[in-house]
Amino acid sequence: MKTTAAILWETHKPWSVEEIELDDPQPGEVLVEMKASGMCHSDEHLVTGDLPFALPIIGGHEGAGIVRKVGEGVSWLAPGDHVVFGFIPSCGRCRSCSTGHQNLCDLGALMGGGRQITDGGARHHARGQDLGLMCLLGTFAKHTVVNEASCIKVDEDLPLDKVCLLGCGVVTGWGSAVYAAETKPGDTVVVVGVGGIGANAIQGAKLAGAKRIVAIDPVEFKREKAMEFGATHTATSMTEAVALLQDITWGTMANKVIMTMGVGQGSVMHEAMALAAKRGRVVVTNIHPALEMGASMNMLDITLMEKQVVGSLFGSGNPRADIPKLASLYREGQLDLDGLVTRTYPLEGVNEGYEDMRKGENIRGVLVY
Repeated sequence: MKTTAAILWETHKPWSVEEIELDDPQPGEVLVEMKASGMCHSDEHLVTGDLPFALPIIGGHEGAGIVRKVGEGVSWLAPGDHVVFGFIPSCGRCRSCSTGHQNLCDLGALMGGGRQITDGGARHHARGQDLGLMCLLGTFAKHTVVNEASCIKVDEDLPLDKVCLLGCGVVTGWGSAVYAAETKPGDTVVVVGVGGIGANAIQGAKLAGAKRIVAIDPVEFKREKAMEFGATHTATSMTEAVALLQDITWGTMANKVIMTMGVGQGSVMHEAMALAAKRGRVVVTNIHPALEMGASMNMLDITLMEKQVVGSLFGSGNPRADIPKLASLYREGQLDLDGLVTRTYPLEGVNEGYEDMRKGENIRGVLVY
């Protein structure tokens, strides 16, 4: 069939919205009519080259839609089912999946190539070339073919233009606070960067019982939104936050520091560590450039104060359990998805949406088809 997608042909170039050829799903795959896709900063990393995935590639990894066709052997999904994609596929059988770490499924190793899990082939084509898929999904398209390992079925009453955000940013941010940071009631939590991930780290910290939540962002609009999501204090920089934390914690500093900047910088890690208390934990969730090999930290401080640095992928969560869980929290009014969506765009507005993100005008832009 023919459909439309946003393709990145070269780094540092705009997304090209054009017609593509889409093959039928093969065994273990499904054809999904996309209804919405979040515009995550990770797709911007493709444009800048910070994520060196193979090009050309259809962008998008935070999406939701309706199953229209299933391939041979797919027994638990049927045409008409509503699905949210987990940006990391989960096989359910590898060591990571079987020990409750679906976010580290072995299938994740295939994401950089962007080809189908079953046979390494491509189902998407344009200009006579095979196309890769961001995170094996390609949600910047009106239709896509994906492996069943990437699909999580959701209730049909849930608005797909909101729950699409559960495929990446919401679980990543919420889980960074709840799972990776292990926020406890009464904790002081710092969130550095209030975008689609940071806003949800704030929501996760609040739901986990944090006493104080300090949101750090240079953009006034984002600091204001942080207060709506549950922050108790804000600062424009980590440097400014030092005195604030000393004041509100009587010098003990933050129990948890969660790094959710648009682009991580190893050169500022010492600033994050300075915000952490004795036995404080710094969670690194934001993506750093793939070729960055260094970070600035005082190693004596880590030893003498027993501070911790922890990495977190997909919020250290399990997509098959956590996407339905957070959808339920949204339905019950305990998680705000509506407030995350600053603006919506048609597929043809993908470049406009990313320009708005670069200017700091969006918490999350959403493409609605």
